[in-house]
Amino acid sequence: MRQLLIFAMMLVATAANAQKPIEMNLWPDGPRVSSGDPEDQAKIWVYLPDSKKATGRAVVCCPGGGYQHLAMQHEGHDWAPFFNGQGIALIVLKYRMPHGHYQVPLEDAEKAMKVVRGHADEWHINKKDVGIMGFSAGGHLASTLATHSSGDAAANFQILFYPVISMEQGTTHQGSRENLLGKKPKRKEVNEYSNEQRVSKHTPRAFIALAGDDRSVPPANSLSYYEEMRNNKVPATMHIYPEGGHGFGIRQSFPSHLEMMMELKAWLGSF
Repeated sequence: MRQLLIFAMMLVATAANAQKPIEMNLWPDGPRVSSGDPEDQAKIWVYLPDSKKATGRAVVCCPGGGYQHLAMQHEGHDWAPFFNGQGIALIVLKYRMPHGHYQVPLEDAEKAMKVVRGHADEWHINKKDVGIMGFSAGGHLASTLATHSSGDAAANFQILFYPVISMEQGTTHQGSRENLLGKKPKRKEVNEYSNEQRVSKHTPRAFIALAGDDRSVPPANSLSYYEEMRNNKVPATMHIYPEGGHGFGIRQSFPSHLEMMMELKAWLGSF
């Protein structure tokens, strides 16, 4: 209990020191793949820690919302003090909604990773220590990048909260599947974006957190992903909290909020 109280006080202290972010359009000259909605523009907000505290680590954050909308605050911007307080840069990604154009979100996420590495010297970031984080459908996007991307678009680690992993009927979140792949996707596309099928020995290490009573995204998504990582001897840790449902993000109303934050902090300090 004493540790939890100390950690809570640390969170309050770091919240007071949040930096004003740098806002950037990801595609000033237009994206390669259109989402069909020219008003929906991809952006990033870059929250940099104090240069004296900077560790060189960065995290690109993908909020969730079923590939229909984005929960930009409690699954995005509100995380900046937590990461900045540990000397970690947080880059919040507003990716475009796919409307069945399944290449669109991954294109935006890969571009964000490349932009971060392209500004590594300016932002005091280590190109070999850039991770991806995602929530719900944003967790699907994060795990897609972690299992599909290479080169400057690849992640060095991944943080997944109650993620959609599979596109298989009976396991997936139906709304996320339909918004990403359409109502009648081809079997090839379902296989390609069922990320438990894409895990390999090259997949980056993972932190996975969810509530056991999640009724929106079946815990089987996280369980199958974790099992495949174990089978491929990829370091992974998974925390299943007894209650809290879906979509809790960084909200303090989540019953295991402080425990989760302490466990994430410890994991980030373990490598």
